[in-house]
Amino acid sequence: MTTSSYQIITNARLPGYQELQKLRLDSQGAIAEITPMTYPVQSEAETSVLDVGGDWLSLGGIDLQINGGLGLSFNELKKQNLSVLQKICEYLWQVGIDAFLPTIVTTSPENIQRSLSVISDFMKSQNIGQSASAKILGVHLEGPFLNYEKRGAHPAQYLLTPTVETVKWILGNYANIVKLITIAPELDPNNEVIPYLYSQGIHVSLGHSQATAKEAEIAFKLGASMVTHAFNAMPPLHHRQPGLLATAILNPNIYCGLIADGQHICPTMVELLLRASDYEKGVFLVSDALSPIGLPDGIYPWDDRQIEVSNGVARLANGTLAGTTLPLLVGVENLVKWGVCPPETAIALATESPRKAMGFTGISVGQTANLLRWNWEPETAKLTWNRLDFRDSKSF
Repeated sequence: MTTSSYQIITNARLPGYQELQKLRLDSQGAIAEITPMTYPVQSEAETSVLDVGGDWLSLGGIDLQINGGLGLSFNELKKQNLSVLQKICEYLWQVGIDAFLPTIVTTSPENIQRSLSVISDFMKSQNIGQSASAKILGVHLEGPFLNYEKRGAHPAQYLLTPTVETVKWILGNYANIVKLITIAPELDPNNEVIPYLYSQGIHVSLGHSQATAKEAEIAFKLGASMVTHAFNAMPPLHHRQPGLLATAILNPNIYCGLIADGQHICPTMVELLLRASDYEKGVFLVSDALSPIGLPDGIYPWDDRQIEVSNGVARLANGTLAGTTLPLLVGVENLVKWGVCPPETAIALATESPRKAMGFTGISVGQTANLLRWNWEPETAKLTWNRLDFRDSKSF
């Protein structure tokens, strides 16, 4: 019997729900009803019921920061790469991702425009439900409006000062597909750029920044709603200079992106961030994966430079941390393995929180039942997942 023949799923734990739940699916594979198992249960045909025995169920992951895949950087997209882009979507589906924002990092305006054009064409043709494929929700521009002092691996020659005019130039005719942009707010002393982006329906994330607490507070009041890879490319938490990150943690309306690969942030600091934040809304996981994700370790081209990937960690020749090649859900497994949070929280940080950060709903009635089933073995602290594949996906 295939998974898609089931109409009822019983004894499921769901992120955000207190009791074991029963899910009823409609004929299109959408969630028609979620009720506690303690409610009276109507008799169901044995062949229509899947008892998950207390395992967690979730929607698939949403990755809001991923830089490429299968050897292709989203900075280097060309018309002839459309088939590879489709393969990346299929690969991401296989590693538990429902949808993602291809992330274009700092590069030349010409490269940005070319990549935006290719992604725009691809988005017009992607047909959810016809194949096992993650959906592109839009684009995350991580740059070029970043602070030189916190540029990290971003090439300095392409950094730009944010002004409304410069932003319009970079976005060109593709503002409608840019859903998230990372900027350093201190570079815009007139405070014009964030209100403009907000008016265009583009989410603003603060990152690669030297912003003070006051500058961050102003940026959040103007409409910025996220922080890009918390702790990385920003001043550390300091008892006299709280800075950008402390301001974000204390603001209940701000989401902090988090890379849980064990390299970008020490697990102790991950736990500190989670304890200090609202688990339900304050943090979401990102992969920040580079183009070699899905390929073995080795040396790969990265713009006009090279990166060496070892055990999923990518570094420039000078040792600068460039990113990771670990899929998003590895971060979920790491959080549980490190003991920094329980499985339900870790699962929610990759599936529920990024949806809420972008204004989408979490697991609920009406959602397509493209579900992940998570099994937790407390004796070995091992969390594993597999897909329950209901493919008539219409929404996220």
